[in-house]
Amino acid sequence: MFRIIRWPLLALLLIVVGVWPAAALPVALAGAGAATLIAAIPGPALLAIGLAAWLKHRPAPTATA
Repeated sequence: MFRIIRWPLLALLLIVVGVWPAAALPVALAGAGAATLIAAIPGPALLAIGLAAWLKHRPAPTATA
């Protein structure tokens, strides 16, 4: 229970203290970088990569006895 409450309390503390922009900047930059990389890859290539990953890691069929 404490783990669930801990993160919102930390965010509230950072907002109250006034360092939220400095704390959120690395997350925003990582998100912008990820968006740039995803935008640089064509849609069909992303679809093919996703399909290949799904085929490799798909769940095993359930045994029907």
